[in-house]
Amino acid sequence: MKIFAAAVALLLASPALAQTPDIAASKSLWESNNLFCKNCHGKTGEGAMGPDLAGRGLSASQFQQAVRKPWGVMPAFTTEQISDAEIAGLTAWFASLPKVAETAAWRVPLAPEMPRGQQAYVSQGCAQCHGATFDMPRAAFGGRGTDFATMKELVYNHTTAMPKFEEQRPGSRLRMGNFSTLRLTESQLKEMYDWAHDDLGFRPELRAELVPSTGTTYALNVTNLGEPGKGLTAQRVTINVIVPAGATVTAATGDGYKGVHMDEKAKGNVAEWQVPRIAPKDVKAFTVTLSQAPAKPEDLKGTIRWAKPGPRTGPNNDVVNFAMRPPAR
Repeated sequence: MKIFAAAVALLLASPALAQTPDIAASKSLWESNNLFCKNCHGKTGEGAMGPDLAGRGLSASQFQQAVRKPWGVMPAFTTEQISDAEIAGLTAWFASLPKVAETAAWRVPLAPEMPRGQQAYVSQGCAQCHGATFDMPRAAFGGRGTDFATMKELVYNHTTAMPKFEEQRPGSRLRMGNFSTLRLTESQLKEMYDWAHDDLGFRPELRAELVPSTGTTYALNVTNLGEPGKGLTAQRVTINVIVPAGATVTAATGDGYKGVHMDEKAKGNVAEWQVPRIAPKDVKAFTVTLSQAPAKPEDLKGTIRWAKPGPRTGPNNDVVNFAMRPPAR
């Protein structure tokens, strides 16, 4: 009787834990891009870089404690990022799944040949969301001339610093939590910064928007989002639009158009433009007209590459990938 009374008291004290969770909605939340927890814990909680969650029998309060005050390298997440009710729902979903016999492999594995800064970056879990070469943050840092002090603020106080660093999409969640200095030390973070800044080098912050125009003509706008006086200029830029199977290019506009040629990386024909430079806040406009619309909109896509600035060590594999977006409503 005392145990029952204690359980009732716990539920009354925590309304979020007392609600009946929607398991289907919790599964959808986990699989969505609102949370990136799956990058470490697996698509169905089977584990990887982070521990497995499926079938572990964790209570909602235990799960909540792990999210709010984690004990490993995982950052802490606020109620604005994931609510107590959502945590309770995920707890119920994981409880409905079988326990796995073996966890999955890391999305980005740690390798002994990696530079020291990259080893720290991968071992602390950063690479599981940001990729092996830190591409998107290197572009954001390159667009703003970010120093180490700013990176520290973004890592240790992410939920308050990130909205000040760049404008957030309306309705979007901040998907990274706040790291602890006790588990990710400042010296480790400095090694990561030096690796990204000195070895790989920061990237120009380029964005491409490919949208339908009229008929089978498509407009491509390439923008350097960097801040004037701080951001990097992309030099000797090559822009390729992959020609979908069954279509040909009947017309193209924009400075630097070089025509259509076979590209081994794209495994097909590409329409190519070459631009000497794209400085911060520059916008380059192009169009391409096809003989027929692609069978699937996502088949119309392309890449942006640049010669400088490039990595200070190793090959230049920097690229911006883009695909056609549906017209705005």
